[in-house]
Order: sequence, then C-alpha cells, then structure tokens
Amino acid sequence: MASLVDLPDSVLLEVFSYLPVRDRIRISRVCRHWKRLVDDQWLWRHVDLTLYTMRPKVMWHLLRRYMASRLHSLRLGGYLFSGSQAPQLSPALMRALGQKCPNLKRLCLHVADLTVVPITSLPCTLRTLELHSCEISMVWLLKEQDPTVLPLLECIVLDRVPAFRDEHLQGLTRFRALRSLVLGGTYRVTETGLDAGLQEMNYLQRLEVLGCTLSADSTLLAISRHLRDVRKIRLTVRGLSAPGLSVLEGMPTLESLCLLGPLVTPEMPSPAEILSSCLTMPKLRVLELQGLGWEGQEAERILCKGLPHCMVIVRACPKESMDWWM
Repeated sequence: MASLVDLPDSVLLEVFSYLPVRDRIRISRVCRHWKRLVDDQWLWRHVDLTLYTMRPKVMWHLLRRYMASRLHSLRLGGYLFSGSQAPQLSPALMRALGQKCPNLKRLCLHVADLTVVPITSLPCTLRTLELHSCEISMVWLLKEQDPTVLPLLECIVLDRVPAFRDEHLQGLTRFRALRSLVLGGTYRVTETGLDAGLQEMNYLQRLEVLGCTLSADSTLLAISRHLRDVRKIRLTVRGLSAPGLSVLEGMPTLESLCLLGPLVTPEMPSPAEILSSCLTMPKLRVLELQGLGWEGQEAERILCKGLPHCMVIVRACPKESMDWWM
C-alpha cells in the first residue's frame, strides 16, 4: 500500500493547500522535501489569516517569506475590538502587499480599523474588495477622492461597515469597472441615497441588499428605474409586497433572483404572485427563496411546476445568513 511519501508532488501540494497557514509552516520542518513543497508559490495562491491573532511582525515575515506573485486572494483580520493597544493594519503593510504581490485580485478585511489606512494604499490590482465589520474614515469612499484609485475594482462587499452612508454610496461611482455591489447591514444608507447612487451606477450587473433598514419595495423600485441591465438581485424581504415585486416585470437581462427571509409579513407576495412576476422575465434562470418557510410546502410545488425553465431553490436560511437579522 502506498504511503504519503509515495504521492506525487502535485497531489501533496493539493493536500497541503487545505491546511491552515500555521500548519503549513509546521509541516515544512518534517523534511527537506516538504520544506521545498511549502516554499512552492502555488501553495500560496489563496491565504486565510483570519483564524489567527497575528502580530505585525509575523505578518511581515509571511509576506516576505511566502507570499509572492502567485498570491491571488487574501483574507486578513484586524483587531478592532481588542483595545487601543492592539496592533492595527498599517498603510505600509497595504502598500507592501501591492508591491510584493502584483497578482493579488481579492482582499477581504475582517474586523479591522481602517481609519488610518488611506484607500490609496490598497493594492491597485484588486478586482474584489470585501470589508466585514470594519471601521473606515469619513473620507475613505467619498466622490472627491482620487478617481484613479483601484481602477480594476469590479466587486465591493460592505458588510456591517457602520460609517458607510449615502455620501459613500455616491463615491462608489468613481470605480468605473464596478459591476457587483453588496450592501449588508449598512443602516445609514437611506432610500433616497440608494436611488441617487443607483442612478449613477446604472452599469451594475449584480446588487445585493441584505439586512439593511431599506424596504424591499423601495430597493426594487430603484433597481427597476436605473439598473435595466442587472443580472442578479439578492435582497431580504423586509417590506416586500406584490406591487413592489411587480416593478421587476419585464426586466430584460435578469437571470437570478434571490429573496431571503425570515421577516415574512402579511403583504408578502404569494407563490402565485411571485410566479406571475417571474414569468415576465425572459432571461430568468434561477429563483431562490430562503428562510420563508416554504420548503416542502405547496408553494414550492407551484413555483417548480410553473417555472420549468428555471432552477427553483426553496430552502431554510443557512445558519451563517442569520447574522443579517440578529
């Protein structure tokens, strides 16, 4: 029977890629062969450092020793809730990422204080930027900032960024390559601000509005007015009614529609009303209903039978999605 040492390098690298960063470094001490494999840049294409409380000295070591031109995505945690003496992400570290890792496309920052990190210090190669429970300065995303920053940015995720407001939404219009926008728990964004922002970002192809104070009806109205080329919509059903859903009827390019509960109200469209609206969308191929309590019920049968050309997904809310309503 073959042992671990008999496996080809390509298989070992694939196995090692599933290990947390700390364990990857530990196994490099097993033998010279494994040390060479751990040094392989292929192993450092996707790195998740959110599992650790990592001091800047360690982060700098990883950056210099392992991360290089093969790094494509990086998940990095901050110390926002660890007290004033905790180390924070620095502009120097962000600039070093851009210099050392020229192929970095996706950067996810979690629980980080970015108030002293200017957006100009982020790697200019980024195509996706995710901010989860981060603090940003008031000028971080304002429209008056340098329009040449992040010229390739296609997707931005703003998940529970308390400082984000209407002015910041307007500022996103300077990212001309932007095609996907996710707003989660951005409670300072108003219906007026969303409408004005989408008017200038009519090139968006994907919009998700989750766990915000905005009603679903007002969000869909703004989408129908300004995002005629949108392909994917995902939003919570708070304040959704049948007339509100009907404004999407005839959307020419909409391919995927996802409605998330569990805040179902008496005004919530019935399965028949949802079916009626969906039948007017010529390109719709995915209808997803999460957390509405319809899984295994008559509603699911009605939708599956009435939309044979669509993938109809009716299921309970995944546990990780429940954060939006807690």
